[in-house]
Amino acid sequence: MDWNDYDAALFDLDGVITPTAEVHMRAWDQMFNDFLRDRGEGQPYTDEDYFEYVDGKPRYDGVRSFLASRGIELPEGDPTDAPEAETVSGLGNRKNADFEEILQDEGVVPYPGSVALVKALQARGTKMAIVSSSRNAAAVLTAARMLDYFPVIVSGKEAGERGLAGKPAPDTFLDAAAQLGVPKERAVVFEDALSGVQAGAAGDFGLVIGVDRGVGADALRTHGADVVVDDLQELA
Repeated sequence: MDWNDYDAALFDLDGVITPTAEVHMRAWDQMFNDFLRDRGEGQPYTDEDYFEYVDGKPRYDGVRSFLASRGIELPEGDPTDAPEAETVSGLGNRKNADFEEILQDEGVVPYPGSVALVKALQARGTKMAIVSSSRNAAAVLTAARMLDYFPVIVSGKEAGERGLAGKPAPDTFLDAAAQLGVPKERAVVFEDALSGVQAGAAGDFGLVIGVDRGVGADALRTHGADVVVDDLQELA
């Protein structure tokens, strides 16, 4: 691709810059399967459920989506609910506690190909932002020693505080482009989740690049990716 056609790169974090999508998957698996076993539900939560109902969405939206797929109704609760609470918010907070424990125990190393592309874009003066549904984006970037590359971060935390709709709505990406001072037509979206490429397509950005970390190239294209790569090194 010709980077002269674009002025900004808007990156999802988990699964694009860092392999923390795997940590999120493990945390969701642990939380949901513990929950289902306690209820005596026979059908376990699987990776297929993650990609279909959870991947790329704000935390509580992921809880709602999966529970709806199983016909399970819980009170909405409140974001201040304890992780033990049997509410949508409680389950989301339980998952986050599991994620933070895994991250603290194991740390995170960014994808080498992603680091190569980020450094190449920094050298040529391309503006960059992180757009992540995770409320842990800054902590993950700090752990990966990548925080200084991204002057703009629109995470689930900022989106919640400012009332921005989460992916698959394009609002968080549009907000990041506006903060960078770049028209959406001159911005590239990088996403590994179906909800993320949907958001990029809905925002009518200059280019939507799907990063195939397991969801499948065909699915990424069907949901809005213009180009699909296996590793960002291909674009450096």
